[in-house]
Amino acid sequence: MSTGYLEEIAEHGRDVNPFFVMAGIEIVSYGGGEAELSMTVAPAMRNGVGWLQGGMFVALCDEAMALALYTKLEKGESIATVSETTSFLRGVREGTIHARGRVIRKGRRVAFTEGEVFIPDKEQSLLSKTSASFAVLQ
Repeated sequence: MSTGYLEEIAEHGRDVNPFFVMAGIEIVSYGGGEAELSMTVAPAMRNGVGWLQGGMFVALCDEAMALALYTKLEKGESIATVSETTSFLRGVREGTIHARGRVIRKGRRVAFTEGEVFIPDKEQSLLSKTSASFAVLQ
């Protein structure tokens, strides 16, 4: 993908990203180094005891942080996740969750982001927090 990814999303929406389609991820907003995505918990996403599997929290947040970073890339740049750390604060079994990602700093070779997964209720109940670094590729 290149920064053309944003133009493709603007034209075709989530269908540009096969993972979004497979996981039922919707694009809520993106721009200015921030992005928000939503996902409805499906039965196939739950672990053996009925909780949303932790990898889904990480994947949703990774996509939100990457989309946020795409809004800061220059023409010809692309990215690859280098490292990611997630703290799980609370689980869910059903409903719709959101992930919000933001760029902390973008350098020429490395970018730093953070994000959180939350329930979009009045309290914005926090489910997990993630920080990640991305390689900026030319």
